[in-house]
Amino acid sequence: MTSTSAEFSALAPYGWDDSWAEAFAPFEADGLLPGRVVRVDRGQCDVVTADGTVRADTEFVVPRDPMKVVCTGDWVALDPGGDPRYVRAYLPRRTAFVRSTSSKRSEGQILAANVDHAVVAVSLAVELDLGRVERFLALAWESGAQPVVVLTKADLVPDPVTLAHLVQDVETSAPGVPVLTVSALHGDGLDVLVALVGSGTSVLLGQSGAGKSTLANALVGADVMDVQAARDVDGKGRHTTTTRNLLALPSGGVLIDTPGLRGVGLFDAGTGVGQVFTEIEELAERCRFQDCAHESEPGCAVRSAVDNGELPQRRLESYRKLLRENQWIVAKTDARVRAELRREWRRKGAEGKAAMEAKRGRWA
Repeated sequence: MTSTSAEFSALAPYGWDDSWAEAFAPFEADGLLPGRVVRVDRGQCDVVTADGTVRADTEFVVPRDPMKVVCTGDWVALDPGGDPRYVRAYLPRRTAFVRSTSSKRSEGQILAANVDHAVVAVSLAVELDLGRVERFLALAWESGAQPVVVLTKADLVPDPVTLAHLVQDVETSAPGVPVLTVSALHGDGLDVLVALVGSGTSVLLGQSGAGKSTLANALVGADVMDVQAARDVDGKGRHTTTTRNLLALPSGGVLIDTPGLRGVGLFDAGTGVGQVFTEIEELAERCRFQDCAHESEPGCAVRSAVDNGELPQRRLESYRKLLRENQWIVAKTDARVRAELRREWRRKGAEGKAAMEAKRGRWA
């Protein structure tokens, strides 16, 4: 068996294909070995190779830019031997799931690379936060992956009518996205999810307590992830998963489990926001003014849809919130966007001042 055929045999379960082999060819000429990162922590990573899983140092890959560090899901070129072994480069990413960092600088943090499906786990044990679902979906669409919403702990909603209403609420907030109900505890609905993630790479996302680790164990068919009970008060759990781990699934495909995400900041996700709110973007095309802010302008198709009950007010408010947040992030590094924001603030300030003067005139 040649080295290339051995690599295909060992790495195919992790997503290795002809395209990756072609991208790796220059590194193969330099005597490096291909592998996929299954875990990263503190400047080192575990890499699955044709010879098994090895530990490697990442210091040769640009460490100062958080968007260029090695992350779980990357395909990398690493030394064939040595102690320590080093990752020399990662192959160009097909997709990348990115959120903004908690720092005051305009930086993104890459959570997973080369993902085909972004599985957003949402617990039915607590009240649905549709705005957070929309936020996750915006990042998922922006990554280039296909989002999927999985409503976990469905066994805690025994009334089928109530469950149907909850599913409908999420479907309204997730146009074009499959919405599945699953009880990992009893195995209900898992067959549909297994079929969906059975090819390619899926990343499992959600808040602590959403049941991600239980879901990961059910998909893998073994207790590979620790599980802790969520608090009864708010459904929140501890971070049972502390690193991002790539796991091969027995039915095919691979799964990246992630720690619970408390903060999910947008990072240059304008396209993703537009895909989450496709109905608003389509309505906006019918507005009288091209730069309509959907507030009090005459001929606003969006406001008209809200007034006649076609569009929920909550959806419009969520859309505005995510657009403002994303614009603010982009403005930190884009002078043109900063200038547009200043003009908008001045316009609103002038409108507010004019409104106050008009009120004083009526009172006089």
